[in-house]
Amino acid sequence: MRELVLGAVAYDAKVVPIWDGFREWFAARDLPFDYILFTNYERQVEAQLRGDIDVAWNSPLAWLEIRDLAAKQRRRAEAIAMRDTDRDLTSVVLVRADSPFRSLADLRGKRVGVGAADSPQATLIPLGSFAESGVNVDAVRHDVLVGKHGDHVGGERLAVKALLAGEVDAACLIDGNRLAFAREGLLAPNATRVLVQTPAYDHCNMTVFDSGPPETARFRELLLGMSYDDPQVRPLLDLEGLKVWQPGRTEGYAVLERAIDRFHTIDPWLATR
Repeated sequence: MRELVLGAVAYDAKVVPIWDGFREWFAARDLPFDYILFTNYERQVEAQLRGDIDVAWNSPLAWLEIRDLAAKQRRRAEAIAMRDTDRDLTSVVLVRADSPFRSLADLRGKRVGVGAADSPQATLIPLGSFAESGVNVDAVRHDVLVGKHGDHVGGERLAVKALLAGEVDAACLIDGNRLAFAREGLLAPNATRVLVQTPAYDHCNMTVFDSGPPETARFRELLLGMSYDDPQVRPLLDLEGLKVWQPGRTEGYAVLERAIDRFHTIDPWLATR
């Protein structure tokens, strides 16, 4: 069995121990495995197109990029696995508790803090919801680590801080980070409230081309067979933010796809490849 190579984006220092640990775990189950880290998703997408990697751990935006580029080459991209925590997520539009806003329409023309330009959860999907509702806002971007597609809390944290400081009238972020910011004390109890919640969407997935090499089937089998009760794998799953791997699905990207079609987010980039 030849070595299977995975691509992942280095959005945080914990990425190295995660994939080092998985490499050891896969090797113990007779799957030679290695990984390559990228500074941004666009480089990772290009590497997969060249065949430098067999599997890509893709953001939702990177999934749409690779899917469309594969179609241009008359190839097929396939989402083979995802975390349980990648399914049915939502983003929220947060306002201060004492604000007069009661609906999206009330924010027409107001300053709304969002994440980085390429963040699905903190920028593209929420702004898509505003646009679909016919509400034009003054989006105040917080472009932290552009290229990593919002796989960090930096832009969302700055958007929330801007809201609390009165610099914006609302802030957009994934609901999980709203809860995390409350736990860490950034969001004091009763200081803010959720104005609206977006439709549900899915997040990251493991992507292969044309079903991938033969080793891909074994990789997927091992992923889906990982048990949270396994003391070797549990710390890795905790770092990666899941309890169980699930089969990949693609219908959960419709909300993001509508947003990027509306804003032509990736069209210029796709046109040059």
